[in-house]
Amino acid sequence: MSIDKNDDIVSYPVMEHFYTLQGEGFHSGRAAYFIRLAGCDVGCVWCDVKESWEEKGFPKKTAYELFEIVKQTKAQFVVLTGGEPALHDLSPLISLFQQQKIQVAIETSGCYSFSDDLDWVCLSPKKFKNPLVESFVKANELKIVVYHKSDFQWAEEQEKLVNNHCILYLQPEWSKMEQILPDLIEYVKKNPKWKISLQTHKFMNIP
Repeated sequence: MSIDKNDDIVSYPVMEHFYTLQGEGFHSGRAAYFIRLAGCDVGCVWCDVKESWEEKGFPKKTAYELFEIVKQTKAQFVVLTGGEPALHDLSPLISLFQQQKIQVAIETSGCYSFSDDLDWVCLSPKKFKNPLVESFVKANELKIVVYHKSDFQWAEEQEKLVNNHCILYLQPEWSKMEQILPDLIEYVKKNPKWKISLQTHKFMNIP
């Protein structure tokens, strides 16, 4: 399928976009172009990008415009994040990148339906709003942010819902990392089906 900018009618509220390294989970350390879309109604109390919750005030870019930006780099992997990116119709954007052999991943709370065509799904469910059942089925990785000890039990409940091939990650919430990491390490030693994910981009001081 050829790329035709005249066919592109869907636009997205873009809070920010940047070429960096994926800092978390399975693709940690991989070069990735991040596109952060505005809009979210989940409302995580420890969210570090609360400014992304509102759609208003952010410039809108079409799928073609975003593709033109990404192709100026050597990125072969795009991560759609937010906010909650699944609030938007991502199909045109995914299709455009994949036509050019650029893989597309999503970081989502799973509260809204999203395309089956994604190359990678990082499901990070939150207690504040239940994910859809279909999100657990589609997940390639389950990432549970651990804020306090009760989150371990909640993580086990979420693990029961994902598919058998889903990779399981526990990630300490950044502001609580020193406090929670010892418990997290011991938990994973006792439950080796889980792995620890760290926000390595913060250690490297990159976006």
